[in-house]
Amino acid sequence: MTTTPMRIVHCVRSPIGGIFRHIRDLAMCQSEAGHDVGLVCDSNTGSAFDNRLLEELKPRLALGIARFPMQRQLTVQDLTATVSLYKHIRDLKPDILHGHGAKGGAYARLIGSVLRLRGQKAARVYCPHGGSLHYDPNRFEGRVYHTLERLLGRLTDGLIFVSDYEAAAYESKVGHTKARSRIVYNGLTPDEFTPVPVDEAAADFLYIGMLRDLKGPDLFIEALYNIRLKNGTAPKAHIVGEGPDEERYRNMVRKLGLDRAITFHGALPAREAFKLARNVVVPSRAEAMPYIILETVAAERPLIATRVGGIPEIFGRYANRLVEPGHIGKLTTAMEEALADPAKMAQQAKNLRSCLAETFSVDLMNDRITTLYQEIQGIAPTDSSTPAQADSVSAVPRAQTVLARSSNR
Repeated sequence: MTTTPMRIVHCVRSPIGGIFRHIRDLAMCQSEAGHDVGLVCDSNTGSAFDNRLLEELKPRLALGIARFPMQRQLTVQDLTATVSLYKHIRDLKPDILHGHGAKGGAYARLIGSVLRLRGQKAARVYCPHGGSLHYDPNRFEGRVYHTLERLLGRLTDGLIFVSDYEAAAYESKVGHTKARSRIVYNGLTPDEFTPVPVDEAAADFLYIGMLRDLKGPDLFIEALYNIRLKNGTAPKAHIVGEGPDEERYRNMVRKLGLDRAITFHGALPAREAFKLARNVVVPSRAEAMPYIILETVAAERPLIATRVGGIPEIFGRYANRLVEPGHIGKLTTAMEEALADPAKMAQQAKNLRSCLAETFSVDLMNDRITTLYQEIQGIAPTDSSTPAQADSVSAVPRAQTVLARSSNR
């Protein structure tokens, strides 16, 4: 099928972490396929590392990168931001307006709806990337965000979920959607499936990710402290990443007397960070489809992770190895077992990597998303038996399970 060139604008609040990795890979694939692509994101978020990635991406995007102040929480300033974004996006005349995350999705769908009222045929596509779906539906904040999602659902032409778990969470917390929907796993490039060896002076454990409680750095630090209490010596560890709670974690390390055991770094490329330690620990309390898990498995690094979000979908038949989220005792035990039997951890890493490449491919991710765009625009033929249609309902039977899992978040 010949690809018809499209004007595609991606909108996201925070251009950092896995969500930006997803957008960056997708935007480059789309650009290489002949589409005109642009990006709109927050001007206040991002370290020097993140900003360097944005600058590297900019020459690849025909519609450029524009940055505006965007707040994480709902504020009055959102009105000003919406007007500024609207004027910029209107002039780009997009065929596809693809919002990522709760805030990016809200801007994309609201602005896309106004553009349609004014004669521009902009298709409104949304990918939650976890976002508002992490909130407990039984709490006030969750009820507010999920109500807003239901309202915005009426302004949505296409929904993309990065995991079965995310699709089921949307079904149970927001409701059934009439928009075309598709489950599309995040993907890696072929060169990322090369094993990464560790340095000779490698530490025992590595935490890599955002420094915020949702990702569990505090659990990682506490588990290291528990091992020290038991053995008299704390394992050596590295913490790689940046985030809003960094200073609190540094204070926690000092208070627990782990200064000599734990070294903090800023953001680093994942494959560079993997060289620092023999085992990677991802103690997240909630996830959608985390890139760091995919990158760790593809690099054949031993991994300890929690049973949240789409992580069991990555582990497949090895999902029984996952640790209960938020359970410090079980996390500590898993880390102790890794120290006791490194050969077993290495074999498990090899087994996991062998079954990953075919499913989690960046080319497959791009093809399936671009095909959804075309179906929305009436460019590509559709068939009720296609994977696109099957995916839209595949998560429904799991909705109650997801609700039960998330009720304690």
